[in-house]
Amino acid sequence: MKNIVATPLFEQQLTQILTQLAQQDLQAAKAFKLYLDTVLINMETKVTKYKLSTFFNDENIRDIEHQGFTIPFYIDEQNNNFSLLGIVKK
Repeated sequence: MKNIVATPLFEQQLTQILTQLAQQDLQAAKAFKLYLDTVLINMETKVTKYKLSTFFNDENIRDIEHQGFTIPFYIDEQNNNFSLLGIVKK
């Protein structure tokens, strides 16, 4: 089983997104985060379904699309983890 590692950039961007969503609708922010957590927990079993990243030219970087956002992640076989590189509005 691979570990999921969030980069500081991902954490910063996610915090900004959740703060903006919460200002508009707290329940929507909670639902977004809960569903995102579910997607991330299950990403190892679905890694092949994610397309190669549009942001990077690297076979080991793929994109998760989630509710209008794109999350590029790096498949680090050497350290047995997935690194979440960021989260941006699509």
